[in-house]
Amino acid sequence: MKSFAIALVLSAAFAGMAPPALASDALENSSIVKTRVELDDGGTLYVFKDGKMAREDRFGRAVYLKKGETLVARDGTKIAAIGNEVARLDALLKEGHNG
Repeated sequence: MKSFAIALVLSAAFAGMAPPALASDALENSSIVKTRVELDDGGTLYVFKDGKMAREDRFGRAVYLKKGETLVARDGTKIAAIGNEVARLDALLKEGHNG
């Protein structure tokens, strides 16, 4: 009886850990993201297939892009921001992470 209780507790613990390990990031599997550029400030710039862009800061939050803002890639390349797809990026960042 004691070993059955231990097995039950362990299986419940492992079952609770499985979903986060199997959850995949919506941005990695998204068919609407064309390219992903690492920025020098630790953030990431996402270029969508329609040419519009969105920026994620180094903490994983979607942040506002100012009109005409110039971003610097990790390799030193300067990129002029086109569009401001904060809502689209925020939805993709939160997709699959609702618990």
